[in-house]
Amino acid sequence: MSRRLAAEALGTAFLLATIIGSGIMAQRLAGGNAALTLLCNAIATGAMLVVLIWVFASISGAHFNPAVSLAFCICGEMKWPELVPYVAAQVAGAIIGVWLAHAMFGEAVWQVSANARDANGQWLSEAVATFGLLLAIFALGPTDRVPLAVGLYITAAYWFTASTSFANPAVTIARSLSNTFAGIAPSSAPSFIAAQLTGVAIAVPFTTWLFGKRER
Repeated sequence: MSRRLAAEALGTAFLLATIIGSGIMAQRLAGGNAALTLLCNAIATGAMLVVLIWVFASISGAHFNPAVSLAFCICGEMKWPELVPYVAAQVAGAIIGVWLAHAMFGEAVWQVSANARDANGQWLSEAVATFGLLLAIFALGPTDRVPLAVGLYITAAYWFTASTSFANPAVTIARSLSNTFAGIAPSSAPSFIAAQLTGVAIAVPFTTWLFGKRER
């Protein structure tokens, strides 16, 4: 378990360092072009997800996401007592990744985002983004196609969802601590997380019905 939790924390830290760091880098280099900044942010995040899942899947399953861990518990692919340690490792790793990105780019390490994301369309987007992510995972896993599918899905979901596809409660919490391009105001985070959990609640029974019970 210690190796699994370390893998979840380290993987989630690298994911958030990528999300925040690439957002800062892109914003500095794009000359105010928001579309170009988002494109760079999306490509970097999707590419890093592929690498991280390849690296850590054999150790922890490479969830890096409390929504994924919760879905696996509901489906019986993960034991319920393991959920809280997994989520704690993911959230801690995510926050460390944000702070690391700030430090690498000379930003203040401790920040709180002022980027409010409060709209029905954004909440719907988070439910859709989380549903689609789990759809891809349950349709293709456990196979070696999952890393590419997840990376490509998140890259696309940056663009087809109004929220830019957080689809991850740990990511949401950590991004509230970054007043940068990828940040979200703490007041907006609970609604995002509630929408993500709604996506889980819909995705688990639907994918189980559609694809049947997965082979472990």
